[in-house]
This record gives sequence, C-alpha cells and structure tokens, in this order.
Amino acid sequence: MATKSDLQNSRKLDRWESKCNVFFSHEKSNGSQPVVFNPDFYVERLRHERPQTFTDLVLSNITRLIDLPGDEFAQLTGESDPRVPSSSGFLRSFNFLKRKEKGVIFGAPLTEEGIAQIYQLIEYLSKNLHVEGLFRVPGHSLRQAALREILNAGAEIDLETGDFHPNDAASLLKMYLGELPEPLLTHRHYLAHLKIGELTLFDEKGDKTNNPDKERQIEAFQLLFMLLPSANRSLLKLLLDLLYHTARNQHMNKMSAINLAKMFAPHIIWPKNVMASDLQENIEKLNNGVAFLIRHSQKLFKAPVYIKEYAHLVYGGSKTLQSNDDLRLCSGTKDGSKAVTTAASPSPSIRTMAGEICSGVKSSETQSYTESALRELYQQVSNMPESAKKKKLIRQFEKQPELTPLADSQTPFIRRHLRSRSLGGIIKRKALGSQTLAEKENTQSEAD
Repeated sequence: MATKSDLQNSRKLDRWESKCNVFFSHEKSNGSQPVVFNPDFYVERLRHERPQTFTDLVLSNITRLIDLPGDEFAQLTGESDPRVPSSSGFLRSFNFLKRKEKGVIFGAPLTEEGIAQIYQLIEYLSKNLHVEGLFRVPGHSLRQAALREILNAGAEIDLETGDFHPNDAASLLKMYLGELPEPLLTHRHYLAHLKIGELTLFDEKGDKTNNPDKERQIEAFQLLFMLLPSANRSLLKLLLDLLYHTARNQHMNKMSAINLAKMFAPHIIWPKNVMASDLQENIEKLNNGVAFLIRHSQKLFKAPVYIKEYAHLVYGGSKTLQSNDDLRLCSGTKDGSKAVTTAASPSPSIRTMAGEICSGVKSSETQSYTESALRELYQQVSNMPESAKKKKLIRQFEKQPELTPLADSQTPFIRRHLRSRSLGGIIKRKALGSQTLAEKENTQSEAD
C-alpha cells in the first residue's frame, strides 16, 4: 500500500504539472484523433526520439549566432569539463558534508520531487507580489529553519495560515537555489551566457554598436534553454515567471528586473565556490543577463519557428534541414530561385548532418497519428486568410509532394485554385467578365 507521504508527493506532482506549464506534454493520441494540441509537440518528440539529431540541430543554430571556439564548444556539449572562475582564497563548499537522506531537498541534486516541494514556495510568493522589498528583505531565521525542516521532510504545508511571512519563503527560495550542487543555469552554459550578452547590432558600415541585438539574444537563449536538463528547464521557467510578475509589480514592491537580477544571479548563474572579486568585470554582464531573462521570460521557452518547422517536416517524411538559413535555402529565395550551400560547423556530427541538407531522406517512423496531424495541419493552412505566411506554408507543401495530404487523391494540388477563390480574384473576374460582355454587345450592335 502507498504510504501517506507517497500520496502527498503524488498530489503535489499532479498539481505542479497542471499549473506550471512546463515544456513536456505527457498527453498521447487515442486512435485516429490527431495530435495538434501543442505547437511544440513535434519538437519534444524529436528531442526524446532522436536526441542526437535534436542536439546537433540546436547546436548548429547556436554556433550561427555566437562564436564558440573549440574549447568553449566542447564545454557546451559536455565533451570536456567546464572551466569556470574559481575562488582565489580559502573557500570551500560544505554541501557535500550534509546528509543526503531520502527526501532531503536542500543541498540535494535537482529532481522533479524537489521542484514539487519548492513549488509550494513559488505558488505562495506569486500571491504576495505586493510585499515591499520582496527577495531583498530577509525573513526571520527561526521561521525559515522551521519551514526548511518541513520542506525537507517532504510534507505538504499550508502557507496561508499566517505562520510564515512572504519574506521567509523568498529567503528560503534563494537559499535552496544557492545550495544546489550546480547552478540552475549549469556550469556548461556559463560561457555561452556571457557570449549571448555580447550580441549587439551593427551600423550601416557593418561595425558593431553598443546597442544590444535583442532579437538575436532571445533566439540564442531559446536555443540554449533547449539544451538544459529537463528539471533545470522546468524550475527555471517557474522561477522566471515568478520574477517577471514580481518586476511587473515594482510600483508596489520596489523590486525592478535589475534589482531582482542582483539578488538571484549569484544563486542561478555564478559558478560555485566563487566570490564577487573572482568574477571581476563579468559581474555586471551576469546581472544584466539575468535581468534580460526576467524581462523577456515569456518568449524564452518557445522553440524558434525554424525548429518547429524542421520537426514538422521530419515527421512528415520531409527532407533533412538543419538551420534557419538552411530552411530558407531549401524553400527557395524570394524570386523562386534555389541555392545550395554547406554551413561549416565545429562538430563532426553536425558536419555529417549538414552534408545531407536538401537530400531526400524519408522519415523512418511514419505512424498513423502523425499523418492525421499532418492532414489537420494542412486543412488549417488551407483555411487561413490569404497572407504571405499562408503562401509560404503552401509553398512548403507544394515543394514536398509527399507532405501534401491530397497527394494520394486523383486531383492534383494546384496553387492557382487557391488564388482563384480569393476575394480579389472574384472581383477581378466579375469586372473583366462584365467588360467583355459589354464589348461583345457593342460589336454586335455595330454589325447590325
């Protein structure tokens, strides 16, 4: 029989999964019902079914945005140990001395069960965003110790009783993040975060300016977060959502995005066992980077459009595409001409994949529910209002006959048919038809 503690943990996990809107979608199709409920469904399927393909795809696009020399790239991929700043003085972490008993949350590696416990703090804090100095003013040490013991025991707690103050929960949340064996954003990604912060716009002469290129930074963070371990990505999304809404209420709590970044950067991105003096000029970069994550958190956990398109095409029996540039190349230029190129990549596995760009590689897993989803997707595209986006999608179907759900029917797919049904086409035909009829009547009257 399940113990009381197991039942409580199960309820907390269910509540957490239903509220936090994490990446994963655990729903499965039932029979012939198409699975189009989640725009990132195919992306997640690609991540789990073809992890190496997924990783190489993401890495190839990251290296398109930021410059990562061989050593730094090897750190990002995990092929070499990350080299991060270390303490110059005697500083030692005592986390490894703590007992790692079953159910211990603080100081233990990040797990879904641990996130479910900490989510109780996040949920409580999200209801108290008005508290002035939230995350800056420390809580009461005795109350924090009691709350920590309850959470470590794996118990469910009602924080609405008034026994604890929001500052207690806020301080404990920072304490939990600070005691993780590795920063939430991981040591492997440390250098990549610094590089993304250096992305700036170019002037008309092609020279770099001091103005940050926000669009490229958002795209780079979207890709980087897709490489995080699932537990890290889930907790990071919960945390940034909380901080985003906290900053939106800064007129009450006096905590702006940069103030919050200064509070949390040491806990989520600073390398372990370092002091501020060890980071030198990078402190400001790290603070500004975390502030950027807070301000744009609502965009950072969505897959870039070209990643979604790639995943859709892979499971529809498409040709192998690699990056945003590759998608443009294989879909043709604006005037309809096509170009062929091979993008350089620091990874041998990526170079191998790049050699297959625009080559006809059929998907080996063509399941019935994938076909159903493709049919529904095609139907939705057909029902879209006339626009450049619709034309682009239609061209994608037209260029890949095997993707067109109507390919097996006797009536071929003709783009002119879609144009002829547009409102402009109807008006034009009526106008031309009336004009032609009038000309015929005039000619006939002159003949008489």
